[in-house]
Amino acid sequence: MENGGSRQATMAELQEVQITEEKPLLPGQTPEVAKTHSVETPYGSVTFTVYGTPKAKRPAILTYHDVGLNCKSCFQPLFQFGDMQEIIQNFVRVHVDAPGMEEGAPVFPLGYQYPSLDQLADMIPCILQYLNFSTIIGVGVGAGAYVLSRYALNHPDTVEGLVLINIDPNAKGWMDWAAHKLTGLTSSIPEMILGHLFSQEELSGNSELIQKYRNIITHAPNLDNIELYWNSYNNRRDLNFGRGGDITLKCPVMLVVGDHAPHEDAVVECNSKLDPTQTSFLKMADSGGQPQLTQPGKLTEAFKYFLQGMGYMASSCMTRLSRSRTASLTSAASIDGNRSRSRTLSQSSESGTLPSGPPGHTMEVSC
Repeated sequence: MENGGSRQATMAELQEVQITEEKPLLPGQTPEVAKTHSVETPYGSVTFTVYGTPKAKRPAILTYHDVGLNCKSCFQPLFQFGDMQEIIQNFVRVHVDAPGMEEGAPVFPLGYQYPSLDQLADMIPCILQYLNFSTIIGVGVGAGAYVLSRYALNHPDTVEGLVLINIDPNAKGWMDWAAHKLTGLTSSIPEMILGHLFSQEELSGNSELIQKYRNIITHAPNLDNIELYWNSYNNRRDLNFGRGGDITLKCPVMLVVGDHAPHEDAVVECNSKLDPTQTSFLKMADSGGQPQLTQPGKLTEAFKYFLQGMGYMASSCMTRLSRSRTASLTSAASIDGNRSRSRTLSQSSESGTLPSGPPGHTMEVSC
């Protein structure tokens, strides 16, 4: 790794590759051109792919993936979903690959010091500075959700909103460490990462999706790099969120987790610590550990609703959410529940849009 003045010299050096995304096109749709960049930062090189062109007075959508995945394997099903096109045509988006996770990444040399999650967050300003983007809406999963949260704490004026899937804001306690070490004695790195990504029920069911991602992770040519990212995630610091305290996310936040997902309890706890007037909590039924892979339609609808609340999307028909058998909206309560109030809204297939309004509610969706 370079240091000092050489780091500064290489900040301006950028490798750029232009590719055309291969995916089925909708009627009248033209191929989407993507530009992949690699830029040096104080903590090493980071690769990111830019889709679209900047829109006046609109933030960029910036994504950050989880351990064991890269920007494509984590987000492609979501951003290629048909209804998502209404969103992405209105925003430029930046898909960040954690160092060493991009396709074709060389394996880091033995003894390489992989960045901490805090340092990964500190790479984001270098990306935005190069692209000359001033604000973002972040979409992160797992470790990526933590990275974007840390960035938002450090640079609140540059983050207009966050969609955090499967976030665990807490550092591992000693009991977690003991369990992790014991699991490591009997399980391989790919098995532990799969257990982080998916529920035990999903892994036991061994669906086509599980087989696909088990194969991706088990046979990844950069598995040594993935293990380094995994270790950084397990060594994360506590974000120290506290409702009413100084350490909190200042922007609108949508927390997302699947029902019975591995991180359900952590996301519920995170919801209890954030500002209820700024936070929406979406628990998705029948979505497993990775809602963006298993339920891209429902997540797209929720994302549209979130953006509409921020004033960026015109009122649009939330067809899948309105068809859900239940949409329970519950005001975010304090952790002891003393001031909790709730209201339930049942919608039939004939109903129109979900009610617009400020964040600060729990939305449980089952279909």
